[in-house]
Amino acid sequence: MLNEKPGMVYNDVRKCVDEVINYVGKEITFSMTLALGKPVLFTNELYRRAKEDPEISLKIITALSLEKPKGNSELEKRFLQPLSDRVFAGVPEFDYMLDFRGGTLPKNVEIFEFYSKAGSNLNNPLAQQNHLSSHYTHVVRDALALGTNVFGELIGYQSINGKTTYSMACNPDICLETIRKMKVIQAKGEKVVIIGEANNKLPFMYGDAVVEAENYDIILQGPQYDYELFCPPKDSVALSDHMIGLNVSTLIKDGGTLQVGIGALGDAIVSGLIMRNEHNDLYEEILSKAGLIKRYEKLITQWGDTGVFKKGLYGSSEMFVDAFMQMYKSNILKRKVFDSIPLMKLINEEKLSADNIPLDIIDQLLELKALHTKLSAKDFAFLSEYGILKKGLRYENRSIIDGEISYSVDLSQEENRQEIRKLLGGKLLKGFVVQGAFFLGPKAFYQALNEMSEEERQLFVMSAVEKVNQLYGGEELRTLQRKDARFVNTGMVASVLGAIASDQLENGQVVSGIGGQYNFVAMGHALADARVIMMVKSTKGSGKRLKSNIVFSYGHCSIPKHLRDIIVTEYGIADLRSKPEKQVIIEMINIADSRFQKQLLDQAKKAGKLPLDYEIPEDYRNNLPQKISDLLKPYQSQSLFQQFPFGTDLTADDVALGGSLKALKGLAKGNPLKMAIGLLLEFFKPIPKSTYSHMERMKLLNPSSLQEKIMRKTVVFALRNNNALQNSIVLSTPAPNHVINK
Repeated sequence: MLNEKPGMVYNDVRKCVDEVINYVGKEITFSMTLALGKPVLFTNELYRRAKEDPEISLKIITALSLEKPKGNSELEKRFLQPLSDRVFAGVPEFDYMLDFRGGTLPKNVEIFEFYSKAGSNLNNPLAQQNHLSSHYTHVVRDALALGTNVFGELIGYQSINGKTTYSMACNPDICLETIRKMKVIQAKGEKVVIIGEANNKLPFMYGDAVVEAENYDIILQGPQYDYELFCPPKDSVALSDHMIGLNVSTLIKDGGTLQVGIGALGDAIVSGLIMRNEHNDLYEEILSKAGLIKRYEKLITQWGDTGVFKKGLYGSSEMFVDAFMQMYKSNILKRKVFDSIPLMKLINEEKLSADNIPLDIIDQLLELKALHTKLSAKDFAFLSEYGILKKGLRYENRSIIDGEISYSVDLSQEENRQEIRKLLGGKLLKGFVVQGAFFLGPKAFYQALNEMSEEERQLFVMSAVEKVNQLYGGEELRTLQRKDARFVNTGMVASVLGAIASDQLENGQVVSGIGGQYNFVAMGHALADARVIMMVKSTKGSGKRLKSNIVFSYGHCSIPKHLRDIIVTEYGIADLRSKPEKQVIIEMINIADSRFQKQLLDQAKKAGKLPLDYEIPEDYRNNLPQKISDLLKPYQSQSLFQQFPFGTDLTADDVALGGSLKALKGLAKGNPLKMAIGLLLEFFKPIPKSTYSHMERMKLLNPSSLQEKIMRKTVVFALRNNNALQNSIVLSTPAPNHVINK
């Protein structure tokens, strides 16, 4: 039988898939984790077999199937193709997703996702019908209930003490629990298979991620599996995003814990925290100009901080993102935690620190009953493991041996306790500054992890989502570790009563998925010193399609109003916890865009939720984009509030053209008349020389058809509309080999 001898290493993916099909049969429910941790070559071969053989029924259960950007319109495709070829060189694609997007998925293959890239499956009936609405911590239960009989994941490996050791690396998230439960199913005699695909480019991560080969029935390993990793470029950070980040940064307490997600808003928060730590005078100046200290002094004093990070932060986050790496580089992410209740108690009481072991540490541990009065071998192992006792000691015959000297372990005697102080170490071992469940990021993020020493990389531990996303199963330790936690997440729409819609539109269309958001909200309310911070951009769209994301009511909610806490927009902070509905509505209207405040006010009064004589205070009536621009733009000359605060894999041309085409798309939706007029006028203007590089990239330098001429003018208008024609020189007579026609 296939899994009688687990941990078999195969080089041939075809042989591996043969074995799987021969063993489990042609009814296959294949599950794999989200994002980076998917075994691409195994998945593609399994899918190819299903395409070839209609008798195979293949169900794929997963989430966030990573796709190279392709674009929808011809212009988008021409823009994205060279970018994709450069940034994603050597990265294999999922054949099932190529066919899914192309509408050629065979009838014997179904895809079920519990999370997808935001908006990628809107108006796609197949994806909408097969969406699995499941909390991250419940996904394994649901996938097994749907009949999972094959599981696969991408794993890293390296040689440790002459033995090949494997790591779940980027995705122990649901993989640890899945394998544990599938082993139980195997033991009952049911036919299930566990596959690992080993890639040596994957950073080898520690914590619970380190696993034995025997966890897998087959491991695919060889040069062909060491392909390039998917590495999404950074999102650009708008000024409004930076303002949200600044607002959130005031709520993070030094010595606390932070959960933050991927994307522009995550980068904006960390950018604000780095400014707070490295340019505190400027930071305080901007907060003062913005009126944040004056408006939220009580909230910031009680729950936040604006000073530099002396103690530092600890990161406890389902997603270990590049933003944490930036905080680590900036000496903010430096609060070490330990998997020991007594040590965490002493650290939180400031009786012990990671870098300084006090002489009375043994006495303190005895007082906490963390040690026996007569030290056992287990006690000695604990003290050695965490560095409380120095290296090189032995426990023999109820004594501690240091070279030729023997020390009594009877700590009931004062003189023995005094003697053992000679054996103390200098600093604690096995501390870590981040605990994550999965990671995904740009090339530089993977490179930074790979280039770290083993000792340094062990500061970033990876664990199962069942541990990271909840308190259950280790409440006391996790509570001590997650001191002053701030769980920061994003919502799409917020009602004035504090309910949040994050994953779905009110018509039932799923935008992404709930992921782990509920788990963090629940933790934020369970921990006495924690807060939940939900970030919501105040508006969406532009022109005639501009809408408020702060609404009176909405036909769906991901987080109900009874779990409301703190909501942040670019215009301020709404502290909603423990407040009556009238005050909640007032707080929410205060952070809404002023173009929609009167409508919200009238709706609240009509519903009897606000007094008829209530008026919005003058301080909150100028919540407009120009206010933020006026505040933050002057500081950009000092390298603050940059579009890509932590760099980007994109070129200057990528940024200019991509931003222009994106703005054009928004203009087409928000003000189609302005676009039509602008495009028409463009046909009477010559082509600026500064656009030549863009035209060459888009293969529009010498248009061969009317359609290409129109596209070229559209590109020029997009650049002009977005103020991206800097240093443009209009040539009446183009240079040779660059013939430009109107």
